[in-house]
Amino acid sequence: MSNIVTEFNEYRSKMNDKILADNNKVIKRIFNLDTNAFAEGTLDKKTKELLGLVASMVLRCDDCVKYHLEACHKEGLTKEQVVESLSIANLVGGTIVIPHLRKAYEYWDLLEEVQG
Repeated sequence: MSNIVTEFNEYRSKMNDKILADNNKVIKRIFNLDTNAFAEGTLDKKTKELLGLVASMVLRCDDCVKYHLEACHKEGLTKEQVVESLSIANLVGGTIVIPHLRKAYEYWDLLEEVQG
């Protein structure tokens, strides 16, 4: 099961490289904006990743949820902090977000298994 985390990251990296290799100015700027938006600033990285996680849940983007879960994990956020944020996402997004909550729990467990 831990291959899911590795496969997701390898695919994401491979496709990002392919996309960026086309050298499209707009796409490169969007990628750069995304990177810079989540950098340390007035808000710390942990807070920004939780905001990204909640937005991704409400928008129902499983790839984005995985990305932000992994970033939260790398930033040292606890499961309790992540779950509290996921609860807000479910409150805002409604019951339609519940399937994404299930996937988020599953992926967090995989991150714990793979990355400790």
